[in-house]
Amino acid sequence: MDIIFVRDLRVETVIGIYDWERKIKQQVILDLEMSSDVARAAASDRIEDALNYKSVVKRLAGFVGESQFQLVETLAERCAEIVRQEFSVRWVRLSVNKVGALSGARDVGVVIERGDRP
Repeated sequence: MDIIFVRDLRVETVIGIYDWERKIKQQVILDLEMSSDVARAAASDRIEDALNYKSVVKRLAGFVGESQFQLVETLAERCAEIVRQEFSVRWVRLSVNKVGALSGARDVGVVIERGDRP
């Protein structure tokens, strides 16, 4: 299995359960690993034969920026669904980091894996 990754994708969004969190945008950081067979793209050297990670990032950044979830778990699940359904990715590992969410901790978040590892 080949893996295409995106690290440290930063997006401002409304996220949280507290009233004050519903009134502001906070930064979340996404790290993404997606299964892909890169052999065809490597052989042809054509973007049409590759998983276009720019398109994935653009789609996720737009979605996350417009979302207003309460839980990072929900945000992660919806992002994984987008990647798998819209980009035909069989397996995805996604972390959503809510920077500064806990006093005394640098960050907090969730890591999910969806799909079958080829």
